[in-house]
Amino acid sequence: MFEMVIGLEVHIQLNTKTKIFCSCPTSFGEAENVNVCPVCLALPGALPVLNIETVKKAINFGNAVNSTIHKKSIFNRKNYFYPDLPKGYQISQFEIPIVEGGELIIDFEDGTDKRIGITRAHLEEDAGKNIHHGSESHVDLNRAGTPLLEIVSDPDMRSAKEAILYLKKLHSIVRYLDISDANMQEGSFRCDVNISIRPEGSQKLYTRVEIKNMNSFRFIQKAIEYEYSRQCEAWEDGVYEDEVYQETRLFNTATGETKSMRGKEDSAEYRYFPDPDLLPVILTDEMMEEGKKIPELPDEKKARLVKEHGIKEYDAVVITSTLEMANFFEAMINEGAGAKTSITWLTVELQGRLKGGADITTSPVDAMKLAMIVKSIENSTISGKAAKEVLDYLMENEGEVDEVIEKLGLKQVSDDGAILAIIDQILLVNEDKVAQYKGGKEKLFGFFVGQTMKASKGSANPAKVNELLKQKLNV
Repeated sequence: MFEMVIGLEVHIQLNTKTKIFCSCPTSFGEAENVNVCPVCLALPGALPVLNIETVKKAINFGNAVNSTIHKKSIFNRKNYFYPDLPKGYQISQFEIPIVEGGELIIDFEDGTDKRIGITRAHLEEDAGKNIHHGSESHVDLNRAGTPLLEIVSDPDMRSAKEAILYLKKLHSIVRYLDISDANMQEGSFRCDVNISIRPEGSQKLYTRVEIKNMNSFRFIQKAIEYEYSRQCEAWEDGVYEDEVYQETRLFNTATGETKSMRGKEDSAEYRYFPDPDLLPVILTDEMMEEGKKIPELPDEKKARLVKEHGIKEYDAVVITSTLEMANFFEAMINEGAGAKTSITWLTVELQGRLKGGADITTSPVDAMKLAMIVKSIENSTISGKAAKEVLDYLMENEGEVDEVIEKLGLKQVSDDGAILAIIDQILLVNEDKVAQYKGGKEKLFGFFVGQTMKASKGSANPAKVNELLKQKLNV
């Protein structure tokens, strides 16, 4: 048996208004090559000027994951040729990154957790984008110079599941910090996977393969699983050294396979050296202190929700997994809905009805309406079954919760007199079963409950029905 060894390099696009070394906008979806200037086009004589906002966001991230923030860091030139890199080098950080060390805790469904080490996080500029049309290739440089924070993990993950949990937690943290929109479809959060295998029990690190530039949790998981199987088969067939070597591979989403792209360079091949056009980044004490002011993060919010509302820890993990989910839940609580019931109606009922790529940010039922549904259940205005009908209606139609309850005739009857009238009629037409019940056949109690609920067309309060039936039958 073989053990997976996985390390991840995640590139997040920082949500600054302008690029890292010039004043061009970072807006997405513009016509090709309009967000460019002499700096990002690498025209002779154009000089970079560091966008200080990128530094502040990097400090925020470092503090969020318990890293060391270097008061002095430097930018380097990473030399390689690619059509979408107009300078022939990328400005990045190598020897002294702004953020070094740190950790991220991932949570499992059984309540356990695991620490994943963070090696470093450094600032760099993005490249442009190659667009291929048949035999022609075009280059769009709108993205060239967009600020990135590259976050490199330690090789601490041992399964595709752990890798996805790490990525989702990291995605959540940068969204909570508001340093990136982390939109995977737009490439604001993308990942390179480094994976190797070794015999179980071995501590040796074998040849790692890099799977490049993925922006889908589902495809990342499939790529890891395929590459693990490929490497295991090569080892078992005795061709490991011939088929597994240091290289960059791409994942084909159509076939579910990884294919070789190019040999993987060592750092020496990039010929790193300090960028002579950029001074070292020196952080002031004021910047260091300001960088510690970060919002409540997922783990802190999780602990608070467990303490304040007595919910299960894993439920709190689910609720805090995204900033949008956490805000939705807390808005429901602020409207007076009970925490435990809210969790079920948010994570199961509402999310189960969101189809076609919709999420809670685009849900036709907002936090206030869902809270009203939950409160209507809790105060016995409607039953749980009726509440589902209300939610179904509101997913397709406009309206207020109270109005929909009245319109659909779902209001629960809790008046003793009205329910007793129904019970009396049920007992009258089922005198033989009443006698059997009083003779010891207690299982018939469920029959009387069912008949009463049926006669009331589901509008009777079940708790009241049970209470009043017991009074009538046990006299």
